[in-house]
Amino acid sequence: MLLDYEDQVCRAQAFTATAVSASAIDTISASSDMFIGRRMAGLFIPSVAAGAGSTHVLAVIQADDAALTTNVEVLGSITVLAAALTVGSMHEIPVPQGVKTRRYLGIRNTISSGTTTVTADAWIVPQDEINKYKSFPKVVHADNN
Repeated sequence: MLLDYEDQVCRAQAFTATAVSASAIDTISASSDMFIGRRMAGLFIPSVAAGAGSTHVLAVIQADDAALTTNVEVLGSITVLAAALTVGSMHEIPVPQGVKTRRYLGIRNTISSGTTTVTADAWIVPQDEINKYKSFPKVVHADNN
C-alpha cells in the first residue's frame, strides 16, 4: 500500500496518555478537502508495540484549530486492546460520509485501564486506498461457439 505524506498526521509519535496527533490536515479549500465524494478512514499503524494491560480508543477528530483543541468533535472511533497494537498491525477508523464540518482533521488516542505507551504512525486516507478494499473486475471468458 502506498500512503501519501500529505495525508500523514503523525510519524513515530509516542502516545502515553490521551493525546492528539502531532499534525492536522487543513481542509480550508475544496481543492484540499479530500472528503468531497470519497469515503474516508483513519489508519493507525504502530511502529513500537503497546504492552498489555490497557485499552485504546482511536478516533478521527475534527476541530477549529490546527492544535486540535478548539470545538473538537469525533467523526469515528474504534476501541482496541493494547495486545492487538502490534508492530505493523493496521487499525482502520471508518468515517461516515457527510459528517465533516470543521477545518482541521487529526487522530486522537485515548488510553484507559492502564498506562501503556504505543508509538505509531497515522494517516487520514480515502477508504478505497486501504489494501483490504482493493477489488478487481472478475474476468469472464465468453465462448463464441
